[in-house]
Amino acid sequence: MSKAEKRERQKENRERAREERERLLRHQKQMKTFRSLLIVLVPIMVILIVVSLTTGGDDNSGKASKPITRTYSSPPPMTIDENATYTATMDTSEGTITLALDPKTAPIATNNFVFLARNRFYDGLTIHRASKDFVIQGGDPKGDGSGGPGYTVVGEVPTDHYPVGALAAAKGGTEPAGTMGSQFFIVTGTNGETLPNDYARFGDVTKGLDVAQKIESFAPASGDGTPTQKVTINKVTVKENGKTLTSTTSAPATSSTTG
Repeated sequence: MSKAEKRERQKENRERAREERERLLRHQKQMKTFRSLLIVLVPIMVILIVVSLTTGGDDNSGKASKPITRTYSSPPPMTIDENATYTATMDTSEGTITLALDPKTAPIATNNFVFLARNRFYDGLTIHRASKDFVIQGGDPKGDGSGGPGYTVVGEVPTDHYPVGALAAAKGGTEPAGTMGSQFFIVTGTNGETLPNDYARFGDVTKGLDVAQKIESFAPASGDGTPTQKVTINKVTVKENGKTLTSTTSAPATSSTTG
């Protein structure tokens, strides 16, 4: 090998060595940057995972263990706005019934229903009565027409009776006019229009009357009594001026059942 070739070979070796050193330096810088990012990101990721798991666990636990209060020691205070618009959406096992409540004409009765509904009182209860061409009735925690929330209020009775679609409070025959606990009825047939003005009326069906009448069709052979098919009120949601109302604890509870 000539001296010129030897010098050229040495030059090439030096160039390859330089390139290798530069490659190693770049790799070291990249690894250092990566390690620095890990030092910052790993704790953040761990915190986010812990928060996510903790929050999710609390939510699930709350949903599973939070009791539904169904007995109160006194009526709720007046909390509704008589000038506001209230709607109730009743999700049943047979479909959805939408109700326009009447706070202006029936503030006491509306306030009572809103209080119970927003505290999930009706969730999971049944429609325990279906009467042919008359009414469907629900809101009894006992499921047999004898239960209530542990108190009564005296709601506003109408002067023009109960047209088909009317929402009103059920009461015992010997109780004073307008007496209201938690039980309600929806007029589904013309026989309901003949009721005397003894029952607090506080709303009307605006959508889903066909659902209510379907439930009425489950009336027993006698024409009045426990529906031949179980009907569950899955949930009642109340909105005030379009905004969903959440739970409130404005009346003292005396007992509860898990829901």
